Amino acid sequence: MSVINSSHREESVPAWGGGVSENNRFSYGYSSSRGKRASMEDFHDTLISKVEGVMVGLFGVFDGHGGSRAAVYVKQNLFKNLLGHPQFVTDTNLAIAETFKKTDQEYLKADNNQHRDAGSTASTAILVGDRLLVANVGDSRAVICIAGRAIALSIDHKPNRSDERQRIEKAGGVVMWSGTWRVGGVLAVSRAFGDRLLKKYVVAEPEIQEEPITSDVEFLVIASDGLWDVVSNQDAVTMVQNIPDPAEAAKTLTEEAYKKGSADNITCVVIRFHHIH
Repeated sequence: MSVINSSHREESVPAWGGGVSENNRFSYGYSSSRGKRASMEDFHDTLISKVEGVMVGLFGVFDGHGGSRAAVYVKQNLFKNLLGHPQFVTDTNLAIAETFKKTDQEYLKADNNQHRDAGSTASTAILVGDRLLVANVGDSRAVICIAGRAIALSIDHKPNRSDERQRIEKAGGVVMWSGTWRVGGVLAVSRAFGDRLLKKYVVAEPEIQEEPITSDVEFLVIASDGLWDVVSNQDAVTMVQNIPDPAEAAKTLTEEAYKKGSADNITCVVIRFHHIH
């Protein structure tokens, strides 16, 4: 497990690095840049472990709003809680759903003396053997490359998404236009960790999608909206395809988003699958 580089000399210089699983089945890289923003509210986590004899990889991008408190908390606790769930290997879907909820509740408890609401997205990839589960809350996104084609494994939780809008209105909330569509005219994402004042409408319930790692699955890109605001799913995949080193690939994506004028923090994690024949 090697960290390649961790420099933060200027805003456009990303901190980046990566590693490889013990069994050589996958390698990963990450890159994170403050970009044009004055403060950094993006975080990521990468963790490789063995659980009940199964090789497990956990990867996440957490994009904070209203400060970095919620994103930092989720980064520090989500995967730890997930690995500690008794049904992590036997019923991974259940473990993920329960852990997201538990982590959100514990964050709200821990943060109850703060005067200002903070929240965070979580776009996560959970590898258990040959199973890939993508669990998403918010508008960071996971995109897989299968035989050169980009396929989104998560759909952004935006308040104007018709099913999300319906859910919010059913709970007594409103979706209003204020520069963009917002919950209660305030928040531009419809699901998040934290956000106590809007919790009735802004849930931390993940949408989970499972994808088997077959031989035509090449890699997965998880990134905050700082990338997806300016780079399409297919363009991201095409860019990464010819870069075998996932850390280099993540860094290339981050720099490209910055060049294309992204006004946000930019964080990418790339996981490349090695098919050993």
